[in-house]
Amino acid sequence: MTTYLPPLPHDTLPPTRVRRPVLRLPGTYPAQGDTFLLARTAVGRDAVAGRDLLDVGTGGGTLAVTAARAGARSVTAVDISWRSVLTARLNGLVHRASLTVRHGDLFAPVAGRRFDVVLANPPYVPAATDRLPRHRPGRSWDAGRDGRAVIDRICDGIGDVLAPDGRLLMVHSVLAGEEATLDRLRDRGFEASVVARADEPFGPVMRARAQVLRERGLLGADQVHEELVVVEAFR
Repeated sequence: MTTYLPPLPHDTLPPTRVRRPVLRLPGTYPAQGDTFLLARTAVGRDAVAGRDLLDVGTGGGTLAVTAARAGARSVTAVDISWRSVLTARLNGLVHRASLTVRHGDLFAPVAGRRFDVVLANPPYVPAATDRLPRHRPGRSWDAGRDGRAVIDRICDGIGDVLAPDGRLLMVHSVLAGEEATLDRLRDRGFEASVVARADEPFGPVMRARAQVLRERGLLGADQVHEELVVVEAFR
């Protein structure tokens, strides 16, 4: 059975050697602070070694490779982008990490399977419209006007892929609503809490969108950082 640890102090996450991808095909979003926070949290909370793990929305494969090298029993990674799938496979080979990387939308490629741990770093940046990009780089970060288009789908579908004693660890910005995530998971029968936080300087996407988000009241006038949270959920 999985042993659930008490939340780590938000500013004392243990150091973890994150396996940064060395290859990245054009159009694949590079791993940034949110990915590294989630990787450190998962390893620090003893959620990886000896577990069957799913990395949904793997991108270049940073989380998947880190999990494999940290002792996961098996690692399956999924992404809707073929470029990301190929990048993750290549990085698995380069790092000599045993990965199964599948193409598809969220949990569809693993329907019928159950995992001890699911890691998710979904798109969460509030966008101008609720129409999600399909074939542009923006699909790696655009998540509808409230930033929850993919987060809500993960909350709604996670029960179909978690083992009875499994857990979800998902990272996103507080701009997408941490309480909304906790409430949605709890409404679906999960215990849910924030187990890690970090302030992250704005990257290129947030810098480009900051003025619009300020006009919508989502950012302060002088705000140049966003707060990231890792949400943990289990039955």
